[in-house]
Amino acid sequence: MLAVCAVQAFFAAAFFVQAPLAVRLWPLSYTNQMAFIFIASIFAAAAASTLWCIAAKEYAALAGIGLDYLIILAPMSVLLFQMAARTRSAAAANFGIVCVLGALFGLGLFLWSRRLPVRDSRPTPKLVRGAFLFFVIALLIVGGQMVLKAPNVLPWNVTTEGGIIYGWMFLGAAAYFVYGLLRPGWYNAAGQLAGFLAYDVVLIVPFLQRLPTIAPDRRWSLTIYIVVIVLSGLLAIYYLFFNPSTRLWRAARLSPAVT
Repeated sequence: MLAVCAVQAFFAAAFFVQAPLAVRLWPLSYTNQMAFIFIASIFAAAAASTLWCIAAKEYAALAGIGLDYLIILAPMSVLLFQMAARTRSAAAANFGIVCVLGALFGLGLFLWSRRLPVRDSRPTPKLVRGAFLFFVIALLIVGGQMVLKAPNVLPWNVTTEGGIIYGWMFLGAAAYFVYGLLRPGWYNAAGQLAGFLAYDVVLIVPFLQRLPTIAPDRRWSLTIYIVVIVLSGLLAIYYLFFNPSTRLWRAARLSPAVT
């Protein structure tokens, strides 16, 4: 998992700066700068969540991450194989194979880690549970619209295939938060907040830079997106670093794992 985390962090940086390696690997044409930054935020969120699970030795929390992989990558593989059959694109076919392997890895990770004992028995704070419920609703609405090919959902231009892929990324994140609600506990919530914070850090500056020049018909969408990013970031910062009962360094004093 440390190797997986390192790969995710590498590709987060590579997509953010649009390194030639990352651009060549991405199978969709007409992908603009903002889309690459969004992909970078997804990789950064995955790396942060995984790293927290490893650092805190909360291996049971990897189950939600495995579910996230499965929900995102399985549908992506179907879409990419369809693209490969239609366009004869070797890049799409190869990326589809990678997605299949990633989905199988996610399924295995979920089945393995959900049976492991929980080390941290602290409950998820009520405000965090309420925020997760809001995130789930918002992600289902936005992700569902994009999977159904609704136009202009995101505050930047995307192709039809790109919109479907980004929609499944939102739905995978929704599944991750649903798992945290069904298996409530700080052992799950901390990693989810760490991932959301990394996602926010990658996107906030590019979004703020985009606000003055965005088309009027998309300014409202971008403004809402920025508000959600700021509020979720502040929530994560408070509970991960300042709240006495949940801040990260308190985990070092926890007792051994319990079932």
